[in-house]
Formats: sequence, structure tokens, C-alpha cells
Amino acid sequence: MDFIEELRWRGMLHDMMPGTDDQLRKEMTSGYIGFDPTASSLHIGNLATIMLLVHFQRAGHKPFALVGGATGMIGDPSFKASERSFLDEDTLRFNQEGIRKQLEQFLDFDCGANSAEMVNNYDWFKEMGFLQFLREAGKFLSVNYMMSKDSVKKRLETGISFTEFSYQLLQGYDFYHLYKHKNIRLQMGGSDQWGNITTGTEIIRRKEGDEDGYFKAYALTTPLLTKSDGSKFGKSEGGNIWLDAAKTSPYEFYQFWLSQSDEDSPRYLRVFSFKNKEEIEALESRHAEAPHLRVLQKALAEELTIRIHSQKAYELVLKASEVLFGKATLETLQSIELDEFDTIFDGVPQTEITREEWNECLNVTDLISTVTKSEVYASKGEARRAIQQNAVSVNKVKVTSADQSRSDFTLLQESFLLISKGKKNHLIKVV
Repeated sequence: MDFIEELRWRGMLHDMMPGTDDQLRKEMTSGYIGFDPTASSLHIGNLATIMLLVHFQRAGHKPFALVGGATGMIGDPSFKASERSFLDEDTLRFNQEGIRKQLEQFLDFDCGANSAEMVNNYDWFKEMGFLQFLREAGKFLSVNYMMSKDSVKKRLETGISFTEFSYQLLQGYDFYHLYKHKNIRLQMGGSDQWGNITTGTEIIRRKEGDEDGYFKAYALTTPLLTKSDGSKFGKSEGGNIWLDAAKTSPYEFYQFWLSQSDEDSPRYLRVFSFKNKEEIEALESRHAEAPHLRVLQKALAEELTIRIHSQKAYELVLKASEVLFGKATLETLQSIELDEFDTIFDGVPQTEITREEWNECLNVTDLISTVTKSEVYASKGEARRAIQQNAVSVNKVKVTSADQSRSDFTLLQESFLLISKGKKNHLIKVV
């Protein structure tokens, strides 16, 4: 696979230094991307750069992931409106371990010569004194050069601390250190990182010299993803979409991809999918014939949910979708295992009642008004009218009479009962 051509047809190539393509064609090349451990999980905003490393390795090159234990203590000012809060060492170490586990889902760390590696810049900065850093890095870049970077220019109006101003020196020195000790020739990242990345190539050039214009280190960036309306990609109403199931459930994760627009989905499929060009174009043709089937969205949601969570999580998500929005039957509900209820009904309004309250309930009207503490219907009268209008289901079975006995309804796994009010669901949990 030709790495650059792969990026081009996928729309993942924004900019690269002259000679980058020649270097990659000449030999197996080591390249890296940095991730600041500001959280214990990566989010889908990081996925585009992760996919750069994935395609890099699939093309036969050696990928490195740098987790910035040192730079994470400062925070990158690039296109940020204000300075980040500092994180302590314990938090950073915890975050680094979480990120490593997630990267192992994408990169092969045991495949021979081009096995992926992870490095932490805290390892080479922790023993370096301030004066040594000034001599090793600060001496080789002028203030004019550093101020010319767009990431710095945009912050001069609102103010930038010396700490953040020096960030590009730290990232630039990372590249120099990895060039010297790991023979890394390429740094990659999002297009907002171009200034920081080229700072590294400049430090290498000035410290190592060049030969007749021959570059020893290279830079490559991928476009920052936005939605077709120009808004930022990767956010939902609840905030970031995380790769950690504890922060964003597999169901929420799946639904995020399923909800993407027809305009955006072809681009996202090219960036985030392992599918090749022919497979993606075939999916696009099928989608064009029947857009209402959401072929592109379902393909992407399936692939990413399985890759990031698991096949089992994906199957559970489908079951949840069928229960909450599809034409699920009583048999479907009865097939839900006890340990699956919390996942499937995450976010669904719930009422807990005691076993005694359950036993005292005489009919379905009591069940959906009094017992649910009026959270489904405010009164018995409102519940009766809804039943008469054929708008109430219990365990996906339509209620035909307001006086129907409670004993007609069996608890799922001896603990749960699902009440559906039109398309809205409410779960009763007997404890």
C-alpha cells in the first residue's frame, strides 16, 4: 500500500514537507504522533490522527505513539481560547495507561520490524534542567520564528504565558530526541499542529545541519474534521464522544455514528473505516439508491462499535435499538440477560419499587400510575384514557383494558417491567 496515495483518496492529506513522499517510498520509515494525556480516554476527535498511524503501519512503516507525560503538564496553546489547568503526575500516569490500552485496539505492537511502539516524553525531560533545555533547544530558534506560528499569533491578542509560548520548543525537542534515539524521520498530526511539527524539523535541521538541501526530518498533517455545516466534529449534546465505554456507552457511541448526515457520512467512512475504495464506493451506490435505509451510517456505526468495544457490545446495541425504537416483541425482552439490562436501558427513565408494592398492585392502571409514582401518567384517569386510545404497552404487549389484572404481566428476569407510552419507554425495577 502506498501511504500517501491512500491518504489522498481518503481525503486525509492536508499538507506535507517536500521530500516526504520520496522518503516513504525509499525505505521503511519511523513516524510518530503525539497525544497529550489530558483525560484517561481518547475521544473520536483523536480518531483521525490514530487512523494516520494505522495506515502508516499497514503501508509497512513503523508507527510510534508519543504520550506526552511532560507536555501534558503544560498544555498545547494551539487554537485554544485560554490556558489549560495543570494536571498532577498521578493523574497523568493514570491517563497515560488508559490511552495505551485504547491504542492497542488499533495498532499492532508485536508484528516484527514495524511493530508499533509507545514512548513518553517525561522519560527524557524529567532529568533535564532548565539551563540544559535552553542550551539544547532554546538556542536554536529565534523568538521571531516562534511568534510567526499561527498557534501563537492567535493568542497574542488575548495573552499567552511563557509556559505555553515554550510549548512548541518542548514538542520540537521531542522530535529531535526521537530522531536521535529512535531514528524517527516523520512527525504527523492534525492540521492545527503544523507549526509545532515544523518547529521540530527546524531544530533538527539547525542542530544536525543539512546536505545540499536534503531534509533529515519531515512533517505531514491531516485535515481537521468538521461537519458539512462548518461546526466541530466529535461533539454531542452531552459533550465529547469518548472511546471508553464508562464515559460514553456503546449504545450512545453507535447512535452517534448512526445519526450522521448523508452529506458527512461518505467523508467519515473514508477517514475512519478500514474498508478499501471499492468497498466504500459500493456502499455509496447502495446508499444513493435508498437513502432512507442509512446504509453508510449503519456500516460505519457497526465497524467502529465492534472495533472499539466488541462484537458482543455491537450485538447488545442492536438489541437495545430494537427494544427502544424497533418492533421488539415480548420474546425479545425475555431474551435479555440480567447483566444486560443496565446497558440496554441506560438513559431510560426508571422507577424502583419494593416487592411488597408490586404484590399490592391489583391492575394495570395501578401499575402505570400509582406504582410508578405518577412518573408515566399523572393520574389513574389519564392512564385509563391512554389505554382506551390504545397508547399503552407493557413488555411490548398492548394493554386492552384498564382493569386488566397485574398478574397477566410477568416480570422480566423476575425484576423488570417495561412500560411503553407511545414511543417513550419507562422501566420498573422491583427491588
